[in-house]
Amino acid sequence: MLFEDVSFGPYDKAEHNAHRAFELYEDGKISQAISELDAALEINPSNSTWHFNKALALDAVSLFDDAIAEYEIALQSDPSDLEILNSLAVDYTRISQYDLAISTFEHIQQLDPAFEPCYCNRIITYAEMGLHDLAEQMFYLAQQLDPDCALCYYNIGNSLFARSQYKKAISCWLKTAELDPAHPEINYRIAQAYWACDDKDNARHYFLAELRLDPGNVDVILDFGLFLLQNGDVESAKEKFNRILELAPDSAVALFYLGETAFSSGDYERAAMLFSNVMLRDENLAGPRYRLAQYVIMKGQFYDAKKLLVHELNLAPEDPDVLVSMGSMFLMIDEKNYAINCFLKAVDADSANVQAYYYLGLANALNGRFESAAEFFAHALDIKPAHVESLRDSAVVSLAMNRLDSADEKIKKAMGLSGNDPQLKAIARRIRLAQKIEQVINWVRTFRFVHR
Repeated sequence: MLFEDVSFGPYDKAEHNAHRAFELYEDGKISQAISELDAALEINPSNSTWHFNKALALDAVSLFDDAIAEYEIALQSDPSDLEILNSLAVDYTRISQYDLAISTFEHIQQLDPAFEPCYCNRIITYAEMGLHDLAEQMFYLAQQLDPDCALCYYNIGNSLFARSQYKKAISCWLKTAELDPAHPEINYRIAQAYWACDDKDNARHYFLAELRLDPGNVDVILDFGLFLLQNGDVESAKEKFNRILELAPDSAVALFYLGETAFSSGDYERAAMLFSNVMLRDENLAGPRYRLAQYVIMKGQFYDAKKLLVHELNLAPEDPDVLVSMGSMFLMIDEKNYAINCFLKAVDADSANVQAYYYLGLANALNGRFESAAEFFAHALDIKPAHVESLRDSAVVSLAMNRLDSADEKIKKAMGLSGNDPQLKAIARRIRLAQKIEQVINWVRTFRFVHR
């Protein structure tokens, strides 16, 4: 009898599917590996190892909810399996189910206090929760078990970066790179930290190091492009954004930043065309309408500007500087209520934003609400006593409310900071005139009282 004539039973076929899934997974063909595992599990749904392997494959394509379901099935056969429990806790972190993640890690610790990953992976859970002191505790506990764990240094580096302790983060990530040179995107993270430290040379070095290892990583190319754009290397930035479009032709983000380069270079017509194309590709992307609003305001098209800005505001931008800029545009087109809404959102996002308080003062002054305007100008000056615009406009508001001594004090401070500014001089003359008129009125009142 020939070998080809031998018929295998269903369990043999399931084993073949599972083995084939392993090979496909190793080759990076994740979707095909999942299909093979599904075929194996259809024959033998009680095999916990295959459920575990399927969960790992689902993790590889970021289907974390589906992976959790598979880990939970795998645990039914062995509820004390540390590897499955650890993977499950990691995925709970990935979907922001932090309480479940922490309770699972603590359960692992009870089962085996020497299982280092339950401390190592808890670092990132606590870091994402903003509990950085506990993240550091987990790091030191993990270090006692494995002082050379590259992932521990990586995870605590993320915690330090989140706290703006960039130099310490760099130190930890350099240690990760030393212990595990192949750690995913480690050069990228080091580049980001050097960028945050304004160390341009090292940031550029590590961006390039990451791209040599992974030249098709769109996220790294995008960030490197933004780094180049921020540092004035517009042509190199454009090359990076165009490279992204070669790799991902539908990338609305890359197209948006090509629009930014055109806008910053004064090529407004091309920028407007690019921003319009961005909106066709991704109508929910923040930014293009904001820029188009600036463009149409230049052309005096205030009605179109309002539509663009209102749509942009509905996308809920969070950057306080963008919100202040949008608010100032709303003021320019005489939409004061929308403007105030933007400035209040900016203050909510950044309670120390001088410009937001200043513009709130200006918007209220334009609406004739002088008391509110004076309060907002005072907030701005509490944050930055030398803010000339707030001093100037606060003086104008004080003049409007006939608080001449306050107006005189503010304008003198503003002139002391700005010297011979003709606008300030004009306001000072108005205040002096008002003071003289008040003196005359007071003299007349006194004269009438004396000679009555």
